[in-house]
Amino acid sequence: MKNISIKIFVLAGVLAFASCDDYLDAPAKSTLDEQTIFSNATFAEQAIAGVIQSFCETNSYRGRFIAYYGINTDLEIRKSLSGSTSDAAQTLANYYTTPTNGNMDAANNAWAKFYEGIERANLAIRGLRTYGDVENRPEMAQLLGEMLTLRAVVYNDLLRGWGNVPARFEPINSETVNLPKVDRDEILKQLLADLEEAGNYCAWPNEIGVTTSSERINKAFAKGLRARLALAAAGYSQHLASSPNGSSQLTLSNDPDLAPEKMYQIVKDECLDIINSGTCRLLDFEECFKDFCSETYVAGGEVLWSIPFSSTRGRVLFDLGLTHTTEDKYVKLHANKGGSTLIMPTLWYDYEKEDARRSVTACPFVWTDGKQVPSSAQSWCIGKYRYEWLSQARWRNESSNDDGLNYLYMRYSDVLLMAAEAINELEGPGAAAPYFREVRNRAYPENPEMVDAYMNSISGSKDAFFKAIVKERGLEFAGEMLRKGDLIRWNMLGSAMDEAGSKLQAWDNRQDYTSQFDGTVYPYSQLPDRIYYKTALDGESIVIHGLNYGDPDAAPDASYSGTKEWSLNDVPLWDYIALRNPNLQPYWPVWQNFINTSEGALNNDDYNMP
Repeated sequence: MKNISIKIFVLAGVLAFASCDDYLDAPAKSTLDEQTIFSNATFAEQAIAGVIQSFCETNSYRGRFIAYYGINTDLEIRKSLSGSTSDAAQTLANYYTTPTNGNMDAANNAWAKFYEGIERANLAIRGLRTYGDVENRPEMAQLLGEMLTLRAVVYNDLLRGWGNVPARFEPINSETVNLPKVDRDEILKQLLADLEEAGNYCAWPNEIGVTTSSERINKAFAKGLRARLALAAAGYSQHLASSPNGSSQLTLSNDPDLAPEKMYQIVKDECLDIINSGTCRLLDFEECFKDFCSETYVAGGEVLWSIPFSSTRGRVLFDLGLTHTTEDKYVKLHANKGGSTLIMPTLWYDYEKEDARRSVTACPFVWTDGKQVPSSAQSWCIGKYRYEWLSQARWRNESSNDDGLNYLYMRYSDVLLMAAEAINELEGPGAAAPYFREVRNRAYPENPEMVDAYMNSISGSKDAFFKAIVKERGLEFAGEMLRKGDLIRWNMLGSAMDEAGSKLQAWDNRQDYTSQFDGTVYPYSQLPDRIYYKTALDGESIVIHGLNYGDPDAAPDASYSGTKEWSLNDVPLWDYIALRNPNLQPYWPVWQNFINTSEGALNNDDYNMP
C-alpha cells in the first residue's frame, strides 16, 4: 500500500529553501507558475508528496523524531539504558538533553525538516485558496483539507517535542525569515480552526477515490486530530508566561477560548461524528498490527492515518521493531536491527493474563537463528511491529537501514478512548462508559464477565473513571509513543516516572507493590526468579513458563529444555529512566544550530538546562 510516491514535484518557490537528501532523487525545478499548479487538480495533488518528502528525509521523522520522541515513560524505555549524561541517544530519553545534543544539533535535523514541511504546506494552502476554487470544486477542497491537516500534524509534533515554538502560517517573506517562539496556545487555536475547516472539506474513508487509502487524509482523521489537539489544549503544558528563566512550569491555559469545558465539547463532538459515521471499526488486536505490517489494511478499518514511507524509506521496524539478532528467512539486511526502543519490563504485569493486548505488545524474546529465544529481563521488545509480519516480498529487506513500513499515527481505538475521556469530564462515567467498554471488549474477547466486573468497578465516580482511562490508554497504546504527551497534559509525567521506578525496583526484588495512583496491588512476590522455555511445535515460536503470578519455580515438564534467571542482574534501571525530575524538562530545547542562525529570534529561556 504505497499510493503516495515519494518522487517529488516541488514548487519553484519551495526550492528557495528546501534541501535535498542523499536518499532521494533531487527535485527538478518547476517551470509552472503558482496559478497553473493550483488551478489544476493533478498538479496540485503533487504538492502533497512535497510535504511528505519533508517527513521522510533522514533526520526528520524517519531517523530522528520516530526514533527518539516519547521515551522514557512509564511504558517505554531506551535500549541499553544507562546513567550517561553525555551519550546523545540516552540523554534524549533520560531528561538530560542539552541544545548541543549530537544526534539532533544539525542544520538538516527534525526541527528544520518540520518547518520545511510547514512552508511547503503554507505555499500550497495559499495557492489552493487563491486559485483552487474550492467552493465549487470538491476535488480541490479535498486537497486543501489534506494540506491543512498535514500542516497540523507537523505542528502537533513540534508542540509535543519542543513545547512553545515559532508560529508560521504564511509563506516566508523577507520580514519573517526569523521568528521568535510564541505560546503554544496561539498555535493551538489556529490548528483547531484549520482542522474544523479541513473536516468540512475532506471526504470520509472510502467516500471518494483518494480516501480508499489510509495513506491519504480523510475526514475521520482530520476530526480525530482535532480531538487530540483539543485534549492537549484542555490539559497542562509549558507556557511562556509561566516559564520564565528556565522554570519550566506545567500549567493550565488561562485563555478563555481554550477553557477545558470548551475543549472537551470539541473532543466529544468530533469523536461522536467519527463513531456515528460508521466509517471506521475496531479489528482483532493482533490482526490490526499484522494487517498494518503486511500493508493489507484498508481505509474504513482501524488505522485512520499513517505517515507513508516508500519501500526503501522509513525506519519504524529498524527503531521500534522486534529484534532478529541473526539473518533468517524474515530478515537479511536488518539482522540485529530493531529494538532501540523497548517496553518497560513491568508493563507485562500491568496487563491481566486474559488481556489479548499483552502478548502482542510486550515480547520477552528476540529471534536468533530462525527461532524465538528469551531476551534479557531488561530488554522486552515492542511486539506491535514485526519483520515476520511483513509481506513476503519485503522479508529480505530492501535497504540496510530502511524497512518501508509506514508510521502508525492514529487508530480508531484512540477516538473511542478520547470520547470516553471527554464525556466523563462533561457528563460523568455513565455516559462515557459505552465508548470505554468497546475498547475493553476487544481486549477480552473470551471474557465478557471480566469486562462487566471491571466496568462496574470504575463507574462509580468521575475520578475512578479518569484513573481507569489513564491506565487503559497505557495498555492500549504502549509502544505507539502517545504516553509522554498524555502524561504531560494530565500533569502526571513526574509522578508516573517516580512510580515506574518504584515498581521496577519492587518487581526486580520480588516485593509486592501498591500503586500510589489507583491502589492497584502488584503481587510481585508471587513470581518465580527464573523462567523456563521451549520451542513450540512450529519450530519457531517460544513457550515461556514463569511470567505469571503463581507459576511454580520449576519447569512444568521435561520438554522445557531451557532456563534463565529473570532479573535485572544488578542493573539499576530505576536510577536511569530519569536523571532529573521530568517535570523540569518535559520538552526538548531548540537546538543550538538554529539559535545561532536565528539572528537573536530564538532562545531557550523557557527551558531548564541540566
